[in-house]
Amino acid sequence: MNKKIVKKALGVCTLLVLSFFAGGFAARLETFFEKPEAVPTSAEGNWGLSFQEEGKSPVTNASSEELAKYDAYYAKNTDEKILYLTFDAGFENGNTPAILDALKKHNAPATFFVVGNYLNTSPELIKRMVDEGHIVGNHTYHHPDMSKISTKEDFEKEITDVEKKYKEITGKDMIKFYRPPQGKYSKSNLQMAKDMGYKTFFWSLAYVDWDQNNQPSKEEAFDKLLKRVHPGAIVLLHSTSSTNGQILDELLTKWEEMGYTFQSLDTLVKPADT
Repeated sequence: MNKKIVKKALGVCTLLVLSFFAGGFAARLETFFEKPEAVPTSAEGNWGLSFQEEGKSPVTNASSEELAKYDAYYAKNTDEKILYLTFDAGFENGNTPAILDALKKHNAPATFFVVGNYLNTSPELIKRMVDEGHIVGNHTYHHPDMSKISTKEDFEKEITDVEKKYKEITGKDMIKFYRPPQGKYSKSNLQMAKDMGYKTFFWSLAYVDWDQNNQPSKEEAFDKLLKRVHPGAIVLLHSTSSTNGQILDELLTKWEEMGYTFQSLDTLVKPADT
């Protein structure tokens, strides 16, 4: 065979192989930062999602049946077009008022998972959340990697310190809804949360919105959140995101135009469990 032809064929094959692995690397990068790809394993490790079909619930790295053993949830198995809006609130940087305004305009209940810093710096916003019918959930006091906390005492302190501060601000007991920081968890601390009477909530829809120094554009946000929305989704957004503050009103409108309605997270769990 002509050497030039062989050389050219080898070059094409090499290019195809490199393109394949480059694509795989790009996918793994997206996995690392956004967690959209994951191999189903068990209820332990980092929460992960794989969005494989537009408009459908993602594949997750722990089944709903396995999570149910620990009173843990990531979505509702339903064909009904309902969404559960949740916000992780690590600190306040001026975006929460716009988010609350949009929620009020659409009569959309939400759950805000807050940490100790937020409670300490923004008690008036906590009161507003409660007054406007939202749930304030427990995101731990210091936002640690809870999967590395092995003792019952240390785990309970991260949770109860939030409860105490919340009651100090509102005069009410905190609803026992918990979200592990960064989605990092272990079977043992899911059990610890259950033993404390908590429901644990992961999510089935999210996007890279937490880096305030590298915020997605409106178009990028809509591309992710409109294509990936699905019936029964628990939506995770960050209240620190200026993009979320700017687009939430329009985003909720678009979801409503797609036929979705918004329900409070407490309606997802069985009435006997609440």
